[in-house]
Amino acid sequence: MGTTGKGTGRAPGSDAVRHEGDAEHLGADAVLLGFVRALRAAGVEASTERLHAFLRAVAALRPQVRADVYWAGRATLCGGHDDLERYERVFAAYFGAAGEQARRPVPAVPPPRLGLVVREAPTGTRTPGDGEPPGPPVAALASSAEVLRHRDFAALGPAERDQLRRLLAAFAFQGQTRRSARRRPARRGEVDPRRTVRELLRRGGEPARLRRYARVERPRRVVLLVDVSGSMAPYADALLRFAHAAVRAGRTEVFTVGTRLTRVTRELSHRDPDWAMAAVAAAVPDWRGGTRLGELVREFLNRWGQRGMARGAIVVLLSDGWERGDPELLGQQMRRLHALAHQVVWANPRKARPGYAPLAAGMAAALPSVDAFVAGHSLAALERLAAVVRGARSAAAPGRGADGA
Repeated sequence: MGTTGKGTGRAPGSDAVRHEGDAEHLGADAVLLGFVRALRAAGVEASTERLHAFLRAVAALRPQVRADVYWAGRATLCGGHDDLERYERVFAAYFGAAGEQARRPVPAVPPPRLGLVVREAPTGTRTPGDGEPPGPPVAALASSAEVLRHRDFAALGPAERDQLRRLLAAFAFQGQTRRSARRRPARRGEVDPRRTVRELLRRGGEPARLRRYARVERPRRVVLLVDVSGSMAPYADALLRFAHAAVRAGRTEVFTVGTRLTRVTRELSHRDPDWAMAAVAAAVPDWRGGTRLGELVREFLNRWGQRGMARGAIVVLLSDGWERGDPELLGQQMRRLHALAHQVVWANPRKARPGYAPLAAGMAAALPSVDAFVAGHSLAALERLAAVVRGARSAAAPGRGADGA
């Protein structure tokens, strides 16, 4: 036991201090990584190379200064003009408004080691021209947004719900693409015999370059069935705002299900999310009522799905699976839906709870006809759901074993 503090070149307890510093470093990096994930959810193609460039730029500048973090991210993470608007919205939602840093109380932030992306804000007076109000480190402001990504919607307070709405307003929703029957000229692809022969005739039989074509890719239609019954009341607002982001992306239809089936695609087409939510509230007559999933899935299939809306589409049900009607009817209609749709996804907010098992009669009856079963209780869970709809199979395994926690 005499080796403690002797012959090792380290003071007693140095390992504990080093590990504590490593944990703080990882936590600080997680904040910036969470910001990049939020950008990706908003549709910004922030690749791994851009992420590394962003972290290096922030470390080289002043990580505690909001403007430096802003310009470092804008210069490294944005790939074009289309990304700038998304970047502005996500940065404001994640790091707070420009004047919000001075209004918030200073939280206790442990002093990090040199070269990390988080440092304590300078306590002295800044020189004129810095242009930044005194306040806590930028990462301290963003840490609440990173924690919020994993919080259950049902446990959020009013201020957290406001921040969640800002993050959902910046959300981007992209569906899978499919190859259509239409063709377009391309440099690579299959040989187009007609255009090639016409080119030969135009040249008088002289050798000419082969003309080629490629199939035109179109996005698949996405259909969202959002449960607005009483058991889903803590989640309905966030899920409908998620649906609003999907409608903005195009080729998305949204229905609310409870005791009635209501098509709310037109109401959600408003650009402003608050106006869209107000329009949905006025159009849906069965808020916080019961749930008749089997009858309403049948009504959807008879009125819209069988006629073409569900054919080849990705159908997403956002519900906890509680069924007041006949579970066997729900199982039958889910089999019909599965035969028509390209993919059936079920997002259940209860799935993330410890010890959850799909024992509810409605959920148990529907699950055999579900291709991907994921959670839908948090912003991070909705990001994984969007990845499943986009076609990223790694986000959730097909069938019963899908992990969406």
